[in-house]
Amino acid sequence: MARPGLVIFDCDGVLVDSEPISLRLLLSMLASAGLDLAPAEADARFLGRSLASTREILARDFSLTVSDAALDDMRRDLYAAFRKDLQPIAGIGPTLDALGLPFCVASSSQPERIELSLRVTGLWPRFEGRVFSSTMVARGKPAPDLFLYAAESLGHVPGDCLVVEDSPAGIMAAQAAGMRVVAFTGGGHAQSDRHRADVASLKPDVIIDRMPALLDVLDA
Repeated sequence: MARPGLVIFDCDGVLVDSEPISLRLLLSMLASAGLDLAPAEADARFLGRSLASTREILARDFSLTVSDAALDDMRRDLYAAFRKDLQPIAGIGPTLDALGLPFCVASSSQPERIELSLRVTGLWPRFEGRVFSSTMVARGKPAPDLFLYAAESLGHVPGDCLVVEDSPAGIMAAQAAGMRVVAFTGGGHAQSDRHRADVASLKPDVIIDRMPALLDVLDA
């Protein structure tokens, strides 16, 4: 693979192992509202999407209205869980330090959630000033807007960018943006055969399950 000019990392499930925590709290909130979803179905519907997008899907597909107050309560509980339990993806720090390329983060999460996640896991100094959130664009993933905005903001054209993503929505967003994409399946949520099959079906450029393998991909 030709070396890119910019590597764009998703945050949840790529930099930090947050998706199992997020899924647990989401399922709890839904159960309290009377909607019992299997973890696999919730993962397929909501992985890689913002809480605002999740609320829209719940309203559209399940006629379930999630109030602003309920959404705020879930964010509060999620942030508390992150402060207590969140861990970085294994090997991400050394991988970033050895990358030798400009990089940034572009996530569906709100800016304060991204910052909290990176601060708790010790990654914030590596990304400060190069953080992009779906709140900055009109459409979130799987639309390409966020990745295109991040690239333009840092002075790169789409064809010069490589995206590292864990979710089908994120992979589709990168492809729609005209960027190469490495699918990462090493997060705690990405171990099921179904998830890996969903990722593989989208035909990303490369699939890796250990973050240090990204260095091998770039040097190949």
